[in-house]
Amino acid sequence: MAYDVSVIGCGRVGLPLALSFADRGLRVLGVDKSPEILGAVRAGRMPFDEPGAPGVLARTQVDWTDRVADAALADHIVITLGTPTFSHIEIDLSDIRTVLDDLLPHLRAGQSLTLRSTIAPRTTEFVAGYVAKHRGFDIGTELFVAHCPERIAAGCFFEEIVSLPCIVGGVGERSGAVVGALFEVFGAPIVQTTPVQAELAKIWTNILRYATFALPNLLMMDCEQYGANVFDVIELINHDYPRGGMAQPGFTAGTCLRKDFAFSEERSHAPGMLLAVSRVNESVPLFLVEGLTRRLGSLSGRKVAVLGLAFKSGTDDERDSLAHKLVRLLERELADVAIHDPHVPTPTLELDEAVAGADAVVVATNHPGFRTHATLQAITDGAAVDALVVDPWNCWGAGQVFAYARELAAMAPAGLSDAPLS
Repeated sequence: MAYDVSVIGCGRVGLPLALSFADRGLRVLGVDKSPEILGAVRAGRMPFDEPGAPGVLARTQVDWTDRVADAALADHIVITLGTPTFSHIEIDLSDIRTVLDDLLPHLRAGQSLTLRSTIAPRTTEFVAGYVAKHRGFDIGTELFVAHCPERIAAGCFFEEIVSLPCIVGGVGERSGAVVGALFEVFGAPIVQTTPVQAELAKIWTNILRYATFALPNLLMMDCEQYGANVFDVIELINHDYPRGGMAQPGFTAGTCLRKDFAFSEERSHAPGMLLAVSRVNESVPLFLVEGLTRRLGSLSGRKVAVLGLAFKSGTDDERDSLAHKLVRLLERELADVAIHDPHVPTPTLELDEAVAGADAVVVATNHPGFRTHATLQAITDGAAVDALVVDPWNCWGAGQVFAYARELAAMAPAGLSDAPLS
């Protein structure tokens, strides 16, 4: 059977994309080697949470396979693989090369090959050169290669696929036009550029967010050092000031933000600058644990409830979440850790059980359901009388990173309801 488009890699980027193509009438083949993913979608179930996806899965027809070579049955091939880095700040292209080697014997003139995942600068040119070297295609006239970076936020796929400008960086004469025509089906503006500029735009979109959130996290640590309140200082910076804009502190992580700086750092002219940004964000769990021990003393044998394992509010995505690092650090202090997260696939305790008798409660993820009077009440009712609450997200509007539970309840804004705070 012939297909209009195949999507290689049906994870959190590729699967919603495949469904969206199918929802617009294209004949779609989804390719993934995970038995869990393929088993779920073949049974009509989403293997992860993405708002709106179950309905699209139910009303569309997508064929599924675990054979990469089958992707060449489509006119357009979109690669949405994870793009790891080695621990010594070197880009790992092995997964992309493996897929290319599987595809090479089956590629034909007129097809397009689109890299959708985050990639290092010049990777698109490498892919084009690799295909040309081994198959002899003239890229841009016979076979079309482009980078069309994914920039959609977790949990916002079906909203942003139709609204965010779609960047296309094509190799050669016509690659950009061919791939742009494929993605025009979503109705979002198409922005044509060079491959390397498309690569840099995606990398630095994530670097900008990573660095932006490092600043309030570093400020939070400075405020602890000087006995100041980070939320008050941020208010002073931003209040009616045209050049303010300081973000709020919190855990800054996830697969994109934690690794994508390395795509620039590998060949950086300012080596160490982005590593320093990473160090700030990676230090937040340790900062919170040290803040606990300064206030409570030894954590050995003391119960600490951790609220949230996902890396982002309102999602079930635990990949590269700093909450896991926080848990490991607490366990190294011999604390008895109890975890609650109603969203993630990892089994956790119910809220009341997690906070019951806790000496401390740490908010690791600012899920909407946590930012309610009911959650705050569960903590004050269930935790120890002198329980310390650690809330870098300011979930209840009290403006305290470290506060005792009953003080926190007293400082929370009047009118705090069971509707999540915005």
